[in-house]
Amino acid sequence: MLRFALTLLLFTLAFGVLSSSPVFSDLILAKVDRRIDLTSQIVRITTSLKVENAGSNPISEILLSFPENQAKHLAYLTATLNEGKGKGKASSGAGLPTEVVIPKDVPDSLTFYSLSLPKGLGKGESLLLDVLAVFTHALEPFPEKISQADIQLLLFQDTAHFLSPYKVMVQSLAVKLPEARVESYTKLEGTKLSGSELKYGPFHNIPPFSYLPIIIHFENNQPFAVAEELVREIEISHWGNVQVTEHYNLFHGGAKSKGEFSRLDYQARPYVRGASAFRRLVARLPPRAHSVYYRDEIGNISTSSLWGDSKKTELEIEPRYPLFGGWRTAFTIGYGLPLRDFLFESDGKRFLNFSFGSPINELVIDTLIVKVVLPEGSKDISASVPFPVKQWQETKFSHLDLVGRPVVVLEKNNVVPEHNEHFQVYYKFNSLSMLREPLMLIFGFFFLFVACIVYMHADLSISKSSASYLAKVQWEEVQATVQQIHNIISHCLTAHDKLEASLRDLSRTGDVQACKATRKSVDSLLKGVSKDLKPLVTFLQSSPQAAHILPKVEELIAKERDLQERLMAKHTTVVDCYEKKLGGREIENRIASNQQKITSLRQEVDDLMDFIDEI
Repeated sequence: MLRFALTLLLFTLAFGVLSSSPVFSDLILAKVDRRIDLTSQIVRITTSLKVENAGSNPISEILLSFPENQAKHLAYLTATLNEGKGKGKASSGAGLPTEVVIPKDVPDSLTFYSLSLPKGLGKGESLLLDVLAVFTHALEPFPEKISQADIQLLLFQDTAHFLSPYKVMVQSLAVKLPEARVESYTKLEGTKLSGSELKYGPFHNIPPFSYLPIIIHFENNQPFAVAEELVREIEISHWGNVQVTEHYNLFHGGAKSKGEFSRLDYQARPYVRGASAFRRLVARLPPRAHSVYYRDEIGNISTSSLWGDSKKTELEIEPRYPLFGGWRTAFTIGYGLPLRDFLFESDGKRFLNFSFGSPINELVIDTLIVKVVLPEGSKDISASVPFPVKQWQETKFSHLDLVGRPVVVLEKNNVVPEHNEHFQVYYKFNSLSMLREPLMLIFGFFFLFVACIVYMHADLSISKSSASYLAKVQWEEVQATVQQIHNIISHCLTAHDKLEASLRDLSRTGDVQACKATRKSVDSLLKGVSKDLKPLVTFLQSSPQAAHILPKVEELIAKERDLQERLMAKHTTVVDCYEKKLGGREIENRIASNQQKITSLRQEVDDLMDFIDEI
């Protein structure tokens, strides 16, 4: 409370000096009725002014002043004339043009706004003016931190007198509170607390720049939902749909939670053990919204309800956990809308007419970014927004885009529900451009089918006159020749085995004539095979492709011939010994050295056969 006392002292001293400043004009505020609404986190101050011109010159503007501690929280300001009341009649539809001005000889602690009148206010004339000022973050939790079981108490500071550069004849003030419970409030003469409404005044003959500070310490357990950043993407499809995607980065802006959180206590008595936490939010979507979804980083959240009629669609969403002071959450809402409800044509241009702010009730947005994604091919793009915003353009690429889709980006800070006004984005678009993507798909599939047909019917083999093809053919001929040689040598080895078998039969039966007959047939076979090998070896010797395998083939043939000769010699020796009727021991001694060589040669021939077989 000491900080507030010092702040009030400084403002009292500053405005004591201002009270001696000269009057800005001959305007007089004959009657001022102020009403401050503190029922939510957003402070709304409605002021009805009866303005009179007591001078001789017409007045074309009216000044509104705000102290520095309020001006930095001012989110929305509008002033309208009451129709048919007072001497200066005017339409009460649109608000008066408003801009920040810096008058001379005023301190920096005041911010002035100039309201331009549609026509000059003449001598002796009067008018009625309604002013709405909306403030965010103007309520300060006190205490700043509370436990789960505590209620939330807030401090609000203002002036009981209407701070104005003009003299005020009569003024009253009413403060609407959310609850009847008030911890404390500044008591002035004529102050009255009735239920949840606090009244000050009436005050009479208030001089210019009069400042009478008041502080109200009251209970407010309403949810303080604050979007630190909200990104709304509105994508237009001329095929009949407007897709809206909203990314929320939300936190509870009230008194911060301290201590441990008990889920059991909260579930048992949520309105006592978590009075200041909020469990759900309500988003008022446009009528005929469809394909609505609500998800966060984990995935889809099923704790939501959707209902609506021809006039509205309401989405009630519940985060995964209740939000206490200082707690955060992030989620995404998406839905589709009929294009015909929001896209129109005028003067050869198409324009989107859409609401600017968030559909969630009583949400304060620190930074709002609205992105309007137009169809590819849009040009002459412009935006019309009823209040100042930052504006630029980007490009977004999506499926089947060639140059990208133009994106109009609008950014505004300190956004409140009063900013939920309609804005327009104008652009030109050639209707024939709608055929671009379907034609791309049609021609894409067409060329794909043509390519498949060509591939199936085209001869993709290598040209028969090319060097690579000729080399391939020659190598295949070499492989075939080597295979024939391999087969011939295999037949020779089979004949060798037959010759060895005849010697085993001779030792068993002693039939020399049968053994000689076998040798004669084998000898005839080997001579014929030898003739077949000559042209094959000659071909290999003439082919460059066989250069690396020819030595092995020649070695195989030579080894087989040596083996063949040694087998014949062995066979002759054994048959002669049997004819001479020599003993078995004598026969073994005569063929022992030759038998060792035969065994070695047979192993070498088998190895060469395996090598050639791999080739």
